[in-house]
Amino acid sequence: MMEEELYTVYKGVYVVSSVHRPESLKYFEEFAFRPDDIIIVTYPRSGTKRMREIVPLIMSGGDPAPADTIVNWKRVPWLEVHQTASLKLEQRPSPRLLTTHFQYNMMPPSFFEVKPKVIYVTRNPKDVLTSSFHLHEAASFLVNPGPQTEFLHKFLDGKVMFGSWFDHVKSWLNAEDKEHIMHISYEEMTMDLKDSVGRIAQFLQKSLDPETKSEFLRKGIAGDWKNQLTVAEAEYFDAIYKDKMKDFHYKSDT
Repeated sequence: MMEEELYTVYKGVYVVSSVHRPESLKYFEEFAFRPDDIIIVTYPRSGTKRMREIVPLIMSGGDPAPADTIVNWKRVPWLEVHQTASLKLEQRPSPRLLTTHFQYNMMPPSFFEVKPKVIYVTRNPKDVLTSSFHLHEAASFLVNPGPQTEFLHKFLDGKVMFGSWFDHVKSWLNAEDKEHIMHISYEEMTMDLKDSVGRIAQFLQKSLDPETKSEFLRKGIAGDWKNQLTVAEAEYFDAIYKDKMKDFHYKSDT
């Protein structure tokens, strides 16, 4: 099926119609944040699942019981999807753990008023591209990606779910109140998860002993794009990346 059959355009970007319904987007726009909320923000395929496992463990002092007894989408819910309203988040004790894929400029008014904590995760955009391509191949609720080169052009033009990777990353790099926002990469977590967990815990003002930090260690894959993209595709990607990110100090391991 085509984009117009599966997606809705919300504030200029594609979102999946089946889970981003009008009432759920209204819920998102009217959501009342608290100053002590903790929000995980990512562009799709950038390490969301990993961070949604790490943060609850940090907040529980390394106790896996909450993670083992509460499913992820309830424990760290997406703010913009249709199931979330049923969770009655306004009744949850603080600090609440939340997730979104939206750009900084798409956040609701209360976000800018109370300035909750944000953990923003980036990933090498070539790995994001290849991971997204395989997801689109497998998921029936997403548009068929077509040939890899065709999908690459859509990705670089921002004509994919949640819009342009470049716009997304730059929106959060340009965000105001930077002291409330922690930036960390998928690659950092893969290379040294123990150190990354320590940094996240410090940002969240949680103490973890060395033994607890060690329990977080997991294996991840970074740089898999080298096994997926052709030389020509990688070179084209690099040229677009260099142009779109020329005014930013953010460096991706491309």
